Amino acid sequence: MRGASDFDRITSNIVVWHGYDSAVKAELYPTYVITPSVSYFIEPIPLRSEALNKLVGSGCVAGIIVTNCNHYRESASFAPEFSAPVFGHGEVFPHKPPRESSIINGDKICGGLTVIGIEAAAEGEIALHYAPDGGTLMVGDALINFGPYGFTFLPRKYCANEKQMRRSLQKLLDYKAERILFAHGIPILGDAGERLQVLLNNGL
Repeated sequence: MRGASDFDRITSNIVVWHGYDSAVKAELYPTYVITPSVSYFIEPIPLRSEALNKLVGSGCVAGIIVTNCNHYRESASFAPEFSAPVFGHGEVFPHKPPRESSIINGDKICGGLTVIGIEAAAEGEIALHYAPDGGTLMVGDALINFGPYGFTFLPRKYCANEKQMRRSLQKLLDYKAERILFAHGIPILGDAGERLQVLLNNGL
């Protein structure tokens, strides 16, 4: 997969970029979260060295986060490059290699960055919430936003249990969210909480 040449700054502390992966026939959207002291990559894909150096600068990368068992992507190369551990649900790491750390629902990876476990989607599915700037939700596969589907749930054929997944997604409403970022799909950058409420109400 070719490295992306640039990135988009969503807020002062959240960056995304994207690229097409022919192996899965889908656009992939990784995220970079900057906290007051450290930063985190969320399921990164290649980014050309000039852009990567510009993005990270002199900052300290504290970890790489994987949102489910299908999204390891370039984590194995980013982890040693930045001397950072890989975080994910225990199901993502069945053999628990050295530098990989399990996270569960409710864990605080750092101040303002919270893990939200999502049951019955892809194996090991989590979402993340970052509190600053009105709140940002970052989801793996459980929610998507691309044509021809639009903003909706992971299609049934990819779910372990579609009804259980939709019930589990209700916990996202406990978190204030001005925006939602997707592993697959165009970010929603305004009124995301309200749109999520409508989707979940209609999906039960």
